[in-house]
Amino acid sequence: MTDTKAVVEAHPVGPVQTVLAALQDPVRLEMVRRLANAGTALQCGLLYDTINKSTATHHLKTLREAGVTERITENGQTYARLRADEVGAALPGLLEAVVSAANHAQAASADTRD
Repeated sequence: MTDTKAVVEAHPVGPVQTVLAALQDPVRLEMVRRLANAGTALQCGLLYDTINKSTATHHLKTLREAGVTERITENGQTYARLRADEVGAALPGLLEAVVSAANHAQAASADTRD
C-alpha cells in the first residue's frame, strides 16, 4: 500500500465505555487482534473468515465509529488500520491489555485443538 490517492476515514477515539463495547464482540476482537499482530493496515477481507461481507462491514463500521480503526481506500482497495497510537494516548494500556488477552486466548484455544 502506498500513500498516493488514499482516502482515510477515521473518528475520534470514543470514551472507554464505547471502545470496550466495540471490543466485546468476538468477531470485532478478532479483527483488532489480527490488525495488532500485523502491525500495519490490512485489506478488510483478511480480517474475517466465518462471516459474510455485509456483516463484516457492520463490524468494521462499529470499530471505526469507536475510534479503534480507520478505513483507508486506495486504488479501489479498502484497508483497515488499527489506531493503536491514538487509542493508547486516549486510553493508556487498554488496547495492549485487550490484544494480549485475545492472543493468549487464541493460543490456548489452538492448544486444545491439537
